[in-house]
Amino acid sequence: MIGRRIQQKIYLEGLLGKKPVVPTHPDALERAARRRMSRRAWAYVAGGAGLERTMARNRAAFDRYALRPRMLRGAGPPSLEVGLFGRRWAAPLFLCPIGVLELAHPDADLAVARAAAGRGVPVIFSNQSSRPIEAAAGVMDAVGPDTPRFFQLYHPTERRVVESFLRRAESAGCAGVVLTVDTVQLGWRPRDLDLGHLPFLEGRGLAQYVTDPEFMGSLEDSQEGPSPRIRPSPSLLKTMLALRRLGGGSLGRGRRAVQRFVATYSFPELSWDDVRRVREATALPLLLKGILHPEDAARAVELGVDGIVVSNHGGRQVDGAISSLEALPQVARAVGGRVPVLMDGGVRTGADVVKALALGARAVGIGRPYVYGLALAGAEGVGAVIDHMMAELELTLALSGVAGLEEVGPDILLEERTGQETMEGMDGR
Repeated sequence: MIGRRIQQKIYLEGLLGKKPVVPTHPDALERAARRRMSRRAWAYVAGGAGLERTMARNRAAFDRYALRPRMLRGAGPPSLEVGLFGRRWAAPLFLCPIGVLELAHPDADLAVARAAAGRGVPVIFSNQSSRPIEAAAGVMDAVGPDTPRFFQLYHPTERRVVESFLRRAESAGCAGVVLTVDTVQLGWRPRDLDLGHLPFLEGRGLAQYVTDPEFMGSLEDSQEGPSPRIRPSPSLLKTMLALRRLGGGSLGRGRRAVQRFVATYSFPELSWDDVRRVREATALPLLLKGILHPEDAARAVELGVDGIVVSNHGGRQVDGAISSLEALPQVARAVGGRVPVLMDGGVRTGADVVKALALGARAVGIGRPYVYGLALAGAEGVGAVIDHMMAELELTLALSGVAGLEEVGPDILLEERTGQETMEGMDGR
């Protein structure tokens, strides 16, 4: 009964004059984090592509659907546990891969790993993390070894680096690899552009690379593409020292690592053939993240992909794209239950999670909110965001008369745009 437990804890502490360090209201959480974070950090985390219409559409999509609770069903608090990819999850939630978490808190990915493992909620380690996957996995093994962890893969131009990342994910005990297919190059992000800030050029978010033997072994190779002059600056020198501690070697090699990353990161030529090669290169379950079109989902399943993550990258790639929630029912129908469908994008509350589950998602991702919690209170802040989400999810299900997750389907929703019950996604669950 996590919902009542979290509520009671907050109210009892209120008697002592204590208020939550991490606000429970999403808007208050965002405002508090903005005050704590630097201007550059805030722009990178909170910003989106173009006019940020996709970000707005992600949120607006949830308003199209209303929950219709049932009463007097005699149901106790529902269990939130689910089984996915051969593992048990404490709830149908996961933490989305978000890079450069050192912008929010110095403990970065280690704090996120600690909070997730302490609650049995899976985390997807970012390809652009601030700490190596081995270090974050070690924290999870110490705190909650049974909590699934996944590795997000951005496919660079160098296949040997891809293969090395896959081997490391396997060795780190990952339950799967999440190949992100919607970020083969960076979208147009005005908030970052107007500040002239790309953290990778300062060496931030490159922990996976500077600790990878194949990537570091390629620094002297000839390369095509951009190779910008990396000028020393106080922030860059500080980061280079951090890279050196991570295994980047000398400051000169650290600078060459940044140049090599810039030259090999973008891979707009990524194709279904590359998906097939990644599928063949690892025995781990393979999920594709960034799918919005049902035909892409169907083709992925035909290629042997083990899961789909419906996502528009939090509105950071294509301005004016369809929202994740809008895409979810059609993707679920196209998949037809052959593999699990997960979803992220615009999720801010436990009620949002219920709506996404009803439209065909087996699990739902938390993104920016946990970074805001990280900025406010490190691992405890991330944990508080997870606790609040799980509590509201459980309470919303119980107050809607739902006895278990298996009862969550499109029949509990009313699509407010038409005033008619939505049957979308029913045959895709």
